Amino acid sequence: MISINNAYSHRIGKKSLRVMRGDGSPVLNGDVVVRHEKHKVLFGCSAFESVRLINNELEGPEKEHASVHVQKIKELFNFVTMPFYWGRFEPRRGKPDTERIMKTARYWNEQGMAVKGHPLCWHTVCAPWLLDMTDEEILQTQIARIERDVADFAGVIGMWDVINEVVIMPVFNKYDNGITRICKSEGRIGLVKKVFEASKRTNPEAVLLINDFDMSVSYDILLEGLLEVGIPIDAIGLQSHMHQGYWGTEKTEEILERFSRFGLPLHFTEINMVSGEIMPRHIEDLNDFIVDEWPSTAEGEERQAAEASAFYKLLFKCPLVEAVTYWNFTDGAWLNAPAGLMTKDARVKPAYEALHSLIKGEWMTPEQRLTVGTDGYIEVTGFKGEYTAEFDGGEMRFVID
Repeated sequence: MISINNAYSHRIGKKSLRVMRGDGSPVLNGDVVVRHEKHKVLFGCSAFESVRLINNELEGPEKEHASVHVQKIKELFNFVTMPFYWGRFEPRRGKPDTERIMKTARYWNEQGMAVKGHPLCWHTVCAPWLLDMTDEEILQTQIARIERDVADFAGVIGMWDVINEVVIMPVFNKYDNGITRICKSEGRIGLVKKVFEASKRTNPEAVLLINDFDMSVSYDILLEGLLEVGIPIDAIGLQSHMHQGYWGTEKTEEILERFSRFGLPLHFTEINMVSGEIMPRHIEDLNDFIVDEWPSTAEGEERQAAEASAFYKLLFKCPLVEAVTYWNFTDGAWLNAPAGLMTKDARVKPAYEALHSLIKGEWMTPEQRLTVGTDGYIEVTGFKGEYTAEFDGGEMRFVID
């Protein structure tokens, strides 16, 4: 019997299981060893750096470091995110990077990982060749892109950030781009409706997210409007880039409560915390903070570990949180920030160990040795997820949900 922390009781389930051999005969009496193999909650990270490794594009120390990164991802997570930024995925029209991303996504599938694609529609890192088109042509091309990629990756990628950062999309003015143009002409709700319908039509089984960094009431209002017109949103994506400091308990709980009211699964899609100097608070757009170096420090790494542990515990307590993604796995991946769980030279940081102690320690059901009753049944209590039951003469797999 496991010890249940009341704060996590909603994460615990029970399973009455009839123990059967491969030939269909029941096991009567005897012991069964039950092991928790995988969480129901998707704990993951962005694994963009793995693309070059899996496609054999690295050599020397860079390859060695990337191999360690991939191994450490496998040891901790059950979920990865793959890059589909249009301007990089298809820099030349009609020449998408499908083969490289497909090979990488299949690799992660083979490791038992769920895979998400990010994103299908976004005004940043946008395909530059869209600017030669009319608004109507851009919209048609965006829909065609969704239909192509969602269809190509069906069965490999079962989850998508369909559209990213819609709150600022029509008023984005840093540079001209095709997606801001069509968001202005279609309106936020109009564009979201069309890209979600195209995604759902192409793969009805896919889990479809809207994703945003804007945690203000503007996102609430947008979601209300989207759900009111029946857009098939399966989960709400919430970004939590903490380059300017940890949110803290009060802010985190306020955000969880506010977005839980929609009754949809919550996915924390982009979590990071720096292990170096905190970005100045006056910076409004994080992308405006440009530095040549942003070193990790011993003090910062201890702070990052404590904050990551506290944040993940708050998320795990919330019943609607179904996925938690750390962004990025290694230092320097975005803004040159020391926000990873590992350094570039493959040194494991304290934050990785802190999360490992939760995800693979405190929140994993301990191995159980149970005795099969005369009726052939055992009752298993544990954290929801995938399990194996080993017994004399065989093994069974089952799920507690």
